[in-house]
Amino acid sequence: MIRFFENYPLKNYNTFGIEANARTFFEFTEPEDLAVFLNSNHSWKNQRLIVLGQGSNILFLDDFEGLVIHPKVPGIKTVGEDRSFYRIEVGAGEVWDEFVDFCVTYNLGGVENLSLIPGNVGAAPVQNIGAYGQEVCSVVERVKGFDLETLQMAEYSVDECKFAYRDSIFKSYLKNRFIITSVVFRLGKFPEFNLKYGFLEEKVKEKGKVSLKTIREAVIEIRNSKLPAVKNLGNAGSFFKNPAVEMAVADRLLNEFGDVPVYPAGDEKAKLAAGWLIEQAGWKGRREGNVGVHKDQALVIVNYGGATGKEVWDFSEHILQSVFEKFGVLLEREVNCI
Repeated sequence: MIRFFENYPLKNYNTFGIEANARTFFEFTEPEDLAVFLNSNHSWKNQRLIVLGQGSNILFLDDFEGLVIHPKVPGIKTVGEDRSFYRIEVGAGEVWDEFVDFCVTYNLGGVENLSLIPGNVGAAPVQNIGAYGQEVCSVVERVKGFDLETLQMAEYSVDECKFAYRDSIFKSYLKNRFIITSVVFRLGKFPEFNLKYGFLEEKVKEKGKVSLKTIREAVIEIRNSKLPAVKNLGNAGSFFKNPAVEMAVADRLLNEFGDVPVYPAGDEKAKLAAGWLIEQAGWKGRREGNVGVHKDQALVIVNYGGATGKEVWDFSEHILQSVFEKFGVLLEREVNCI
């Protein structure tokens, strides 16, 4: 099935709830439909183009004067197995958390810590989503899709995806060139539980025996206590990345501020907690007009209603400048600003 529109509203396609329109909007449910559309409508080559799922990591600064492609490919199916793993292929249009729920229900291990992350399955490898000690790259086997340069279907193995912290080849070299249609996951028949992050283990054990189910319940409870639901307050989750800095910078901050959270990041670098930096700079719970930092989570910028993309951008700029002035550390936005 395909749908094609002009001057199409995008408010329901970005979790910030920003009012913006797409000049043209194309939605498809079968990969073959995408190939037919692009091969028979060459005008798209002269337009800007973005691929958009639920828009859980997007901030529209204005209307998008180009083509929005919305993959709505459904389906969850087993495509292989061995003694230890099932290989499950999932359509890009499936809701991520519904897929996690499916895995937990059928005792498939590897994504339970990623419960309640917003967005569709197709976006998961792009961002290399992660939470509570898990990253999706640990269970991705290959990513399938359509290459806009060759106009052919293609696929990438996990090594070819070049996964890194909140990063992948789909955010760099293949950005807006490769349209993901499905992802093949390698999920454990004998789950190994990952409870090392923060107080997750304590929260899980409060719920009884450690299992995929109790881990999912604990993660959902923690996330609901810290993060606002997008249906109540528009947001895109963590707005900033945790910055990686040279050890000398981390040592300076420890000497000056003492309790700054510092974590090893390899290559003689350290990772700092962006939320801590923002909170110490006085932004937690602060509001300017229609935009603010959430009262319980300093990493989350929220739309209190009616905010424009530019208002959110300007507010984030104020945070960046404030943190840099106080700590000498330049934060990087995790949200994709368009």
